[in-house]
Amino acid sequence: MKTPEPIKRFADIFSELPGVGPRQALRIALYAVHKGRSFIDLIAAAAVGLKQVKVCRRCFNLYENDGDFCEICSSSSRDAGIIAVVEKETDLLSIEKTGKFNGRYLVFGDMRRVGVLTSEQKIKLKSLEEDISNSASRKAKEIILALNPNPVGDVISSLVAEELRPFAEKITRLGRGIPSGGEIEFADEETLGEAISRRY
Repeated sequence: MKTPEPIKRFADIFSELPGVGPRQALRIALYAVHKGRSFIDLIAAAAVGLKQVKVCRRCFNLYENDGDFCEICSSSSRDAGIIAVVEKETDLLSIEKTGKFNGRYLVFGDMRRVGVLTSEQKIKLKSLEEDISNSASRKAKEIILALNPNPVGDVISSLVAEELRPFAEKITRLGRGIPSGGEIEFADEETLGEAISRRY
């Protein structure tokens, strides 16, 4: 039996999404068809709505308001002198949910290759350097390397720190250690070592 062409087209497109393979994309298409036309209209409207999303010229975060900058970069209540470098938008959203950070961001981009900055990442760093150089203080108060605490994140953090050192009074990384409610007995060696070395 031949798969209907609209279902095949839908599955081909959706299989390109991260975490969605060809079989799962086909299941999504079949599910949508069984849910009916009103559900398909909702999917179509949501997809068309993505056209309204823009990339901030300063931090490279996604936003939908008018102007060239996102609401974080446009806000006068944020501390523009403290900048968190994050890998992706979902990391930014997670930090924002804590309510503990009132600075701004640089969404750095996917870090798949160990020890190598992509040309896009180099452009983003240069953009940040120019932005800091054009500020009144000419240096950021603090740049926080909020990159994942794994081997790739560690290597990239070192490269970024070296690049940004002349543009910041201090460069920090997120603290690591035993999570609240955790037990020392069950902590792995690396986590426990970080907890000891980053004690306060």
